[in-house]
Amino acid sequence: MDHVRGAPRYAGGAIVLHWLTAAAFAFQVGLGWRMGVSRGPDTFSAFQLHKSIGITILLLTIARIGWRLAYTPPPSAALRPIERHLAKAIHRGFYGLLLALPLSGWLIVSSGKVAVPTLLYTIVPWPHVPGISGLSSAVRNAINAAASAAHVVMVWIALLAIALHVAGALKHQFADRTTDLARMVPVSPRLLGSAAIAIVVAFAGLMLWGRGGYPAEAPHDVTAPSPAVPTPTPPPGALASAAVPRPLPSETPVKQATMPGIAKPADWAVRMKASSIRFRTSWSQAPVEGGFDAWHAKIRFDPDALATSSAAITVYMASVTASVSSQQAALPGDDWFAAATHPTAVWRATRFRHLGGDRYKADGTLTLRGVSRPLPLGFTLTIAGDVAKMTGAVTIDRTVFGVGQGEWSATTDIPAAVAVRIAITADRVAGTP
Repeated sequence: MDHVRGAPRYAGGAIVLHWLTAAAFAFQVGLGWRMGVSRGPDTFSAFQLHKSIGITILLLTIARIGWRLAYTPPPSAALRPIERHLAKAIHRGFYGLLLALPLSGWLIVSSGKVAVPTLLYTIVPWPHVPGISGLSSAVRNAINAAASAAHVVMVWIALLAIALHVAGALKHQFADRTTDLARMVPVSPRLLGSAAIAIVVAFAGLMLWGRGGYPAEAPHDVTAPSPAVPTPTPPPGALASAAVPRPLPSETPVKQATMPGIAKPADWAVRMKASSIRFRTSWSQAPVEGGFDAWHAKIRFDPDALATSSAAITVYMASVTASVSSQQAALPGDDWFAAATHPTAVWRATRFRHLGGDRYKADGTLTLRGVSRPLPLGFTLTIAGDVAKMTGAVTIDRTVFGVGQGEWSATTDIPAAVAVRIAITADRVAGTP
């Protein structure tokens, strides 16, 4: 084994870059399989991790190319000319694939229908490919389709190249007994055979690990700045016939007003810091929670004057927040709330019923994305002096309002039902009943 012991090795930097890239690619392949065959609570996090590792591979490959240009690799005298040419072609092909695969993935993300931002390992923001966002929808869709197809084809080509690369390395080690493996594996010559087997097993394990396990992205609160409040636009007058909320159980209407003609509803000023509008849904079975930072309410209400009570809540859709920043960034877009063309959602009610105790129901109408639908709201209300506290909950079918366009209109990953909860603390306006 003297010829092995004296084999010229790659420099330490080249060895580290080689094995880091190989390990990342093995895990990435397994993770890609996982994303393609099943959906579950961690699917969104898997996509984010896949993007993070892809950019890491891109940067490692650029570093490897720079290192190779700066430092000439040691010669492999044991290879025949045809083997040397084949090895050189495979190496160049690897470099091309390790550049093209992440770049095609970057194009896929940048040209997607939903502009989901990339946070490398949930920390470092990574931009979209410059210029893509300014293209027309048709051009972006064409780029996305081409990049997606190329990405899949290149993965299979890369797997074939890896199989040839590994087969060649094992042949040189066990059949030809050459020094090639020793150039890249810094272990004792006596352990090279065991090291070769261990490497193959380890990388197979990385693929399996990538397919079945990865760290979930921890939700973090991201608060969007509140936009300047515009003058709300009135909802369309025509109402469609579909009602989408979940009815309250055991509704027993009580008379609408006591002492009609005497009691008058009071005006109420909402304490915004003590009030909230929140929603809850899921994405690939992982819970998604959010809310709205900018909204206002005009409330005239009195339990003894239900017939003349009214409420209007205007929500500014660009102020949406979500438990994961990438989801938050997508929601104001055209596929979801279309905040640019429909900046507000308005819920109005002029008919209230007392259901007994502190329970009430408001028969209201919600206008969202230019679509109006009846939306009853059940709520509880307590009034102590001049302070009122109200909590209400309703389930909204997002698809009825067109929230979720194109591929997002399906309810496979994101259900139609969205749970909405509202909590209001308000003060009676001085001078009103």
